Amino acid sequence: MTVALITGANSGIGRASAVYLARQGLEVYGSVRSLDKAAKLQAMAGEAGVEVKVIEMDVVSDDSVRAGIDQVISAAGQLDVLVNNAGIGGNGVTEFSTIDSYQEVMDVNVYGAIRCIQAVLPGMREHGSGHIVNITSIAGVIAAIAQAPYALSKRAAEAMSESLAQEVAPFGIRVSIIEPGITKSAIFAKNTEAPGQDAYPDHLRWMFQFYANGIPQATPAEEVGRVIHHAITTDEPMLRYAVGDDAHAIVAGHAAMTDEQWVALGMAGSDEEYYAGFEHHFGLDIRPPS
Repeated sequence: MTVALITGANSGIGRASAVYLARQGLEVYGSVRSLDKAAKLQAMAGEAGVEVKVIEMDVVSDDSVRAGIDQVISAAGQLDVLVNNAGIGGNGVTEFSTIDSYQEVMDVNVYGAIRCIQAVLPGMREHGSGHIVNITSIAGVIAAIAQAPYALSKRAAEAMSESLAQEVAPFGIRVSIIEPGITKSAIFAKNTEAPGQDAYPDHLRWMFQFYANGIPQATPAEEVGRVIHHAITTDEPMLRYAVGDDAHAIVAGHAAMTDEQWVALGMAGSDEEYYAGFEHHFGLDIRPPS
């Protein structure tokens, strides 16, 4: 049986993906920072008639990660799939986002994933197989406006994943990058602050409007789990998988843009000019309801 560990399994994408993979017959472990945060995960697993084994692990702690990975391997005898999902948001323009805010987001979203990767790779290399799945975001693809800490972390995770994929390929280990668009998750309710309101009101308003428009039609979190399962079982693997109609539109639109067009989008002189430009490049109408 394939053994998988999903970090940040207490909510959103992590919780839904853990249950989805368990329904597909995998032996699934879900990590949470504190066991008292696992009640909803256990309830959802129970409703689905599956088991997700919960471990306590904090990805910002070297010792906690090592202990968590050791616990999984000791209990299951192996670890075949690592899904680095644990993450936090980070709004704000570059000028006004504090260094502390950058460090906090990077420590979870990038260094946390690296800690887990470093803990599992010796065993995977020894067995000559394994799969590492890194959950990034379309915010890393387009370096989303007014989300400097978050976009930085997700772009860094993409770069790390590209490098890792080449490094581990000779050992029979695969890497997948999952790029969700706006997905049903509690992360949005936790990220309502955005430094730089006085100096950059337009840019922050456009960023919030993008999410306000997308949240009502957000992709179900279970869809990310479905894509993860496809990535780890397909005979025709790809490095990147966008998830959600908005993600596919943004990935395609960004690939077709020049750098100069990207910069020009930020110079829009009005809300309508920005929304029209966004729709032109990405095919998404993010205007507020009239």
